[in-house]
Amino acid sequence: MRRPDQQTTTRPTTGPAPGTGADATADTAQDRAGGHGRPAGPGPSGTGPAAARTAEGHPAGDLTTEAVLAPYLRGQAAEFLRSLRLHHEHSAPADSGGHDAAAATRALRRSARRISGSLHTFRAALDPLWADQLRAELAWLSGILAREHAYANRLTRLVEALHQLSGPALPAARGARAAGESATSDAQGRAALGVGAARAGALLERRLTLARTRSHSAALQALGSSRFHAVADAVALLASDVPLAPGTAGRTAEALLEPAERAEQRLLTAVAALPPDDTEPYNEAQDAAWHQARLLLRLHRYAHEVVLGGADPALTGAGHALDLHRDAVEAAGAAAAAARTPRIAPATAYALGVLHADQRHEVEAARTVFRETWPYAAALSTP
Repeated sequence: MRRPDQQTTTRPTTGPAPGTGADATADTAQDRAGGHGRPAGPGPSGTGPAAARTAEGHPAGDLTTEAVLAPYLRGQAAEFLRSLRLHHEHSAPADSGGHDAAAATRALRRSARRISGSLHTFRAALDPLWADQLRAELAWLSGILAREHAYANRLTRLVEALHQLSGPALPAARGARAAGESATSDAQGRAALGVGAARAGALLERRLTLARTRSHSAALQALGSSRFHAVADAVALLASDVPLAPGTAGRTAEALLEPAERAEQRLLTAVAALPPDDTEPYNEAQDAAWHQARLLLRLHRYAHEVVLGGADPALTGAGHALDLHRDAVEAAGAAAAAARTPRIAPATAYALGVLHADQRHEVEAARTVFRETWPYAAALSTP
């Protein structure tokens, strides 16, 4: 990736922030929740970046791109390079630290997401062409690196759910009833599910292990590509020099507060538009709106980190619920896809159907938890 020319006279100075699609990458349990910030006045909290910064003894005039945004981006770039070095060390053929390599990959993704999200939110304060290009490349990298981890977690989740559903302690007919299938006795349901559960688990393991292996190969190929080396070079330059838009280096609060406020407002609008809790269950068409709320919560968290130096713990529970929602949706989709495998036994198909229904039940449970933990209940839709 070529660094943009540093002559500020050739840079575009403004431009609307693009959509959040490029930030649509998988999250991890170590990167849950989002930040929250609003200035004093109308709104859910009345204690956002401006108020909190002043309360901490930091005047809003200290919120310049040079004093706040540039150090944040340099710090995340340094973390990216540190994680990359650790990944190379633990991925060597003589090294057996697979866990360490996986941890380094997660850290690499976390820093990539934070850089990408900050470039999105604070685009107007940066060289926009450079920000757009690097953001897109980091989103590509984060997406590639996320897949192997996602497939491994999905397999673990589904196999554990199958064991629980087919065990003697839990009636397997729970999911079947929720899906609208004909009611059977608990004993009959457990027996029918027990027959297909082992085969269903084996089928899921074959499918998801193959997908994980392919994702691992794709990640290794990406990390060795010229495209990745260009991204790494661009991040290395970012660690020492942040290309700011002309005239923004000395600007005060509005250069960062206004974009952070817009990120928060997009989140609040998305949450307010979520379907109420009395809507018909198993409506998979609603999943996209919840995924969008999760992505906006993440962007809001990163903006909060830039302006206030850390995430707001008030949204930790809500962010965790949205992560669980995403995991359950994807697990349900994997079960449904496996059930469409040609020529599988009826018992296997039945077990996969019950598993799909169980994961959709988990989707609904995660939505309920989100509504219970979202700290601004008035922003949620009501019947």
